[in-house]
Amino acid sequence: MILEALNYAASWPLTSAAHRPFIRSSVNLWARANRCASAWAEHESRTKAAILATAEGCRQRRTVVVLGSGLLRDVPVMELSRLFDTVVLVDLVHLANVRGWLTVKRLKNVRLIERDLSGLDALFANQPLEPLAFLRQVPYLDLVVSANLLSQIGIGAARRLDDRADKGPLLRQVIGAHVEGLAQVSAETCLVTDVSYTVIDRSGGRHETVDMMHGADLGDVRAEWDWPVIPFGEESRDYQILHHVIAR
Repeated sequence: MILEALNYAASWPLTSAAHRPFIRSSVNLWARANRCASAWAEHESRTKAAILATAEGCRQRRTVVVLGSGLLRDVPVMELSRLFDTVVLVDLVHLANVRGWLTVKRLKNVRLIERDLSGLDALFANQPLEPLAFLRQVPYLDLVVSANLLSQIGIGAARRLDDRADKGPLLRQVIGAHVEGLAQVSAETCLVTDVSYTVIDRSGGRHETVDMMHGADLGDVRAEWDWPVIPFGEESRDYQILHHVIAR
């Protein structure tokens, strides 16, 4: 708890006022990732491999933008820094420990941007839902990565839309806008996201499966795997929550 409190306090002055409410959830994710490091290792490795496979296939390697860079545990930032002239990391919050790690590694071609990628503010204002339109302004853009972000957009949107009768269609619209935004950029793209989760007991019984994409079509996938986001013992000795992940 002391480390979490220190990271929270150090991240506060480094984060814009609009995004400070999200520091707590980022610190909580950091703490869970540390506790579940062994269970998450394969997922993080496969995510990095999917990103690198796309990166190495780029004809030009000038600028790469990573959407949802988060804790950098699943982003091969060292390799991307060597491959590309500029690496842009975009997320709501960049925790102090992440910033410190980048400084220690002396990755001088890495840039940090705070940005809400959900598009919800535009949706509530009845404006066009184009959360990734800013990518059109990025010069020399050769690769865009969406790194385990899309399901989190869906979770956040579900909370804010909870009292809406048209919640389901709106969630599909929000998720679809992200996918369409990737399709519209004139660069290579790599999308990695968990698309569903299942609650499983110790005997292998499946108690609940939830579609995290809310029916949105992500198209063809290149790879898929399972990720024990909540392994046995994290919340209960009797069950785990297994997320199904796709890369495309």
